[in-house]
Amino acid sequence: MIIWYELLHAINNVSKVLQTEDMHVDTAIKELERLLSFLQKFRETGFEESLIEAKEIASEMGIEPVFMEKWTIHKKRQFSESSSEAVTQSAAESFKVNYFLYIVDQAISSFKTRFEQFKTFEENFGLLFDLDKLRSADRDSLKSFCANLTNLLKHGEISDLNEDDLYHDLRMLSEDLPNETKRAIDVLNYIKEVDGCYPNAWIAYRILLTIPVTVASAERSFSKLKLIKSYLRSTMSQERLSGLAMISIEKDIVGKLDYVNLISTFASKNARRVIFQ
Repeated sequence: MIIWYELLHAINNVSKVLQTEDMHVDTAIKELERLLSFLQKFRETGFEESLIEAKEIASEMGIEPVFMEKWTIHKKRQFSESSSEAVTQSAAESFKVNYFLYIVDQAISSFKTRFEQFKTFEENFGLLFDLDKLRSADRDSLKSFCANLTNLLKHGEISDLNEDDLYHDLRMLSEDLPNETKRAIDVLNYIKEVDGCYPNAWIAYRILLTIPVTVASAERSFSKLKLIKSYLRSTMSQERLSGLAMISIEKDIVGKLDYVNLISTFASKNARRVIFQ
């Protein structure tokens, strides 16, 4: 429980920060990097620290702080098999390898995989949303950044950005920005105030702030599907099942629909409709 508490407490703190309305990608990346650093450090020292704390709690509760030993099952060796003995582990070592390290490694692997899009976004637009990097960038690194960004946003031979003009815009912008400007949205607002002075930077920052970046996976919400119970459910197609789920989720909007008009429209387009005379 102590191990889970440490992991979930750290993840929960970052999760709350990421869900704030004014969250920006640069801040999100820094928070995720801190969390990943914590997990890597926790992997090295977390087991021993958790073990000490667990022993203290067990002693206070009058419980003997020892690991339960498991019976070792010896497999009967066949004549053709090697006689080498398997390496035995203590109960504490087994718990660390099979439980602690497994959980922490899964968490680290999951974070690295799910947030690759954030890292790619940082590599392509890093200087735009990290103003400290923009202000301290030398001539060569800024030119290289502008060339890569222009090439990235090019469609065939058409591009909304000019490499040289973007370089000059960002170079002048980094010197003209007020000291209190800290975020990419503040830079865009400043460029808007000085309308026409930095046309290529204006385009670049608008693209930067409208790119959707998400780490959400496509998962069906079975909490809603459980509410849709029918004997026909086993024979429903994927399209109909998704439609019923959407109706259940958006029940407020569905309640405002004109069913008479919808039924009439459906009936008029139904090929099986027969007019009796």
